[in-house]
Amino acid sequence: MYKCIVVDDEELARRLIKRHVSELEDFELVASCESAVEAIKVIQEESIDLMFLDIEMPLLKGTDFLKNLNKKPKVIFTTAFREYALEGFELNVVDYLLKPINFTRFLKAVEKFLENTNKGVEQTEPTYTFVQSNKKNIKIILDDVLYIVSMKEYVQIHFKDRNVIFKGGITAFEQKLNSRFVRVHRSYIVNLNKITAYTKSDIEIGKIEIPIGDSYKNSVLKRIV
Repeated sequence: MYKCIVVDDEELARRLIKRHVSELEDFELVASCESAVEAIKVIQEESIDLMFLDIEMPLLKGTDFLKNLNKKPKVIFTTAFREYALEGFELNVVDYLLKPINFTRFLKAVEKFLENTNKGVEQTEPTYTFVQSNKKNIKIILDDVLYIVSMKEYVQIHFKDRNVIFKGGITAFEQKLNSRFVRVHRSYIVNLNKITAYTKSDIEIGKIEIPIGDSYKNSVLKRIV
């Protein structure tokens, strides 16, 4: 479980970060502070992994607070001012989010934190991802996916009892999957655990038949056998 703290003098901004963090697995917001002074005590008492830190605050700016902090957690700056981006880079922060912060951009920043945190550590495969569909960020549990289909500008994810469609490319989405998935056709990706039968030309998942593309046959059959 990653412990987080938000430091921002704006109550609405703190509420938004709290709501975003609540959507994540393995993340816990342990404190919501309206000043750097308040945050110091929390950081001293708790082992904080990630801090969402506003820059423009009264008494002590976020940048000055971070420079003088002995026990530094990973930091994602949150601000309404673009001009602090260079300073954030120089302070080696994880990311720099401009307000108002939407969940999609927030999620990218968190992914950067995870990549940064896991460098040099044994990597674990993803068990879920998010896609944006009908203006919602929908959590996709990878173990539940049967297969995935490309539909020109859209991708359709098939589950046992429902489908999820989102705008995007199947190749880009393939990068978010784990090793249980295999590309069997330029338009199809299947979950190896869901295959019920196969031939040299197609794969069956229950009553669904999925073609194996000619250029994919050798690699697919090696993965299945």
